[in-house]
Amino acid sequence: MKENYTGAPANRVDGRAKVTGEAQYTAEFDIPEVAYGVVVNSSIAKGKIKRIDTSAALALPGVLQVFTHENRPGYTWLDSHYQDEDSPPGSPFRPLYSKEIMFSMQPIALVVAETFELARYAALLVKVDYETQPHETDFKANLKEAYRPKKYKSTKPPEPRGDAEGAYDQAALKLKETYIHPPQHHNPMEMHAAIAKWEEDGKLTVYDKIQGVQNSQKYLSNAFGLKPENVHVISPFVGGAFGSGLRPQYQLFLAVLAARELKRAVKVVLTRQQMFSFGHRPHSLQEISIGASTEGKLESVQHHAYGETSRFEDYHEDVVIWPGVLYHCDNMNVSHQLVGLDVYTPLDMRAPGGSTGIFALEIAIDEMAYKTGIDPLEFRLRNYTTTDQSKGLPHSSKELKECYRQGAERFGWDKRSMAPRSMKEGNQLIGWGMAHGAWEAKQQEASAKAVLSPEGKLTVSSATADIGTGTYTVMSQIAAETMGLPLENVTFLLGDSTLPTSPLEGGSWTVASVGSAVKLVCQKLQEELLKLAQKMENSSFKDAQPKEVSFANGQMFLTQAPASSISLLALLQQNEGKPVEAEATQKPEKEQKKYSSYSHSATFVEVQVDEDLGTIKVTRVVSAIAAGRIINPKTGRSQILGGTVWGIGFALQEHTVMDNHLGRFVNHDLDKYHLPVNADTPATDIIFVEEKDEVVNPLGAKGLGEIGIVSVAPAIANAVFHATGKRIRELPITLDKLL
Repeated sequence: MKENYTGAPANRVDGRAKVTGEAQYTAEFDIPEVAYGVVVNSSIAKGKIKRIDTSAALALPGVLQVFTHENRPGYTWLDSHYQDEDSPPGSPFRPLYSKEIMFSMQPIALVVAETFELARYAALLVKVDYETQPHETDFKANLKEAYRPKKYKSTKPPEPRGDAEGAYDQAALKLKETYIHPPQHHNPMEMHAAIAKWEEDGKLTVYDKIQGVQNSQKYLSNAFGLKPENVHVISPFVGGAFGSGLRPQYQLFLAVLAARELKRAVKVVLTRQQMFSFGHRPHSLQEISIGASTEGKLESVQHHAYGETSRFEDYHEDVVIWPGVLYHCDNMNVSHQLVGLDVYTPLDMRAPGGSTGIFALEIAIDEMAYKTGIDPLEFRLRNYTTTDQSKGLPHSSKELKECYRQGAERFGWDKRSMAPRSMKEGNQLIGWGMAHGAWEAKQQEASAKAVLSPEGKLTVSSATADIGTGTYTVMSQIAAETMGLPLENVTFLLGDSTLPTSPLEGGSWTVASVGSAVKLVCQKLQEELLKLAQKMENSSFKDAQPKEVSFANGQMFLTQAPASSISLLALLQQNEGKPVEAEATQKPEKEQKKYSSYSHSATFVEVQVDEDLGTIKVTRVVSAIAAGRIINPKTGRSQILGGTVWGIGFALQEHTVMDNHLGRFVNHDLDKYHLPVNADTPATDIIFVEEKDEVVNPLGAKGLGEIGIVSVAPAIANAVFHATGKRIRELPITLDKLL
């Protein structure tokens, strides 16, 4: 009988390597005779370098070089040479390109020395004189300068439908409010690092913290004018990324620049403070107007968003698509404008656009539910949509109503009193809130290779990444089940640019994309094994078609005649002791374009708010998720749990503070950038709602990385209102806003 590995809560196949320290992260690779680079960052936000004095640093024995804009080697010059797979429209930042300073903490020098301690000390000796220029980093003060980008990194905002303004004017009940969240930073445990080794044959070997080794490979090839085959990028383990590793960051460029010039290996590791010098979730302000009938039907929705970007790239997110995805309303008008500031370009951060847009929309919907006097869950049911109105397409599957039902039942929502401040225990005000969300279920083109050794061991590979999500494990499960092999006989390889082509590990599409390629390549491998069987004398498989053959327990057999079987080891002997191999590329099916595909969530939250002190504690969370076929409920639960914890931080703690006088983020460390800890995190009840989807991809799986976060923050904000009667529309909800 075939063992079903997919759907089983298998332990992580890389778990032992991680807990024993065997797993090597980028900065941990031991490269002989490596030199150490330390980055010097600008102390101003805008201006020019008048003079940079490196003499004191270079005078120290053991300092090999100080690279600046004055002595850097020649650059390729086209913008396209510095763009990568995740670049927004514009002109990408080029480290050490000129004397111009475009943002605070811009890298302006790299000190390279024989030891890290020496390089760090020498970096302190580099003296810089600046010609400062007025900078603008105040997002709210510059809203009047907002503009619509000419090109969009993500989806262009949907065109208006109906007459949103006219319907709003005629609506019996109206809501018009502004919702704000501050910048946030990714803060993965592993800081960004790169080791570049210039080989004797002119080839380059690079270890990089990245969510797509082939993205780094292409970037380096273009920026340094190298042949792609001469650039080998390795990244087997990534200690968290959440989007910060989608784009090659400046430590990679600087390590390669130094290695190429010095003809030796160079390691560059960023400090925690330097992790705040590139990319972040952008500051946003959203204006939402809703008109509804007294029966609780939406008659008009207007959602206008503003997001920050840099002066040199137009970073745009899918902030305003969500009204059309989540609700039925015939009159909608949405827009998204950018505010250019003297900061580094924002960067995709877990559920980019979704976390932002859904936070505002779901608070606004809760507010309108209260205006109508209708329970917030019932209000959502009355405005349920069976289609994606943004695209005008039906859903490939949608079990959101079942998320509502199971989540509400598990939470006990029917016991909730409607009135704010009506639930209390001692001096603790009790609040119950809910919200729902969605995240697009995409499939990208991906390739994989499978090799079955003469010993019956299967190795499958693709150049994807594992940022802690469990990619090694779920790919091994898919391969083991497809081939009918024990899980321990399967090895999955990733994180190497020489492996078959893979998209970036992001967007919650890795299982759908790479997993589908793994399934396909195993099916191709089965076809090769069938060909071997057909060559055998008196073979019962002689006229069999691939669809008539099954694999289980290390055997190949005729599906309708299981007794006609042969072991894979016996088959491999027919191949003269050589392995059997297959390669395959899985592309999205044309049928998928006829549907809109999303994962859905319904989050129910309980909070306790101290009536005297205003302190907030999240005491209970129920998260119901519909995400197609769950390949591994154990790693899947971890994804939703991680998203829930992040949602708590989003709602109550996370806030990068910009000092507009300096033009710099000032809480750039984990002491002052607050994140949830164990004491902030309650027991979380996670429900995976059964959902069958035969369209979304060959596995029927939807992503879990982002859907776990999108509805948590608004559910908490709505619970705080229910507890206190105070509606907070600017995150995070801190004591000063509540008291």
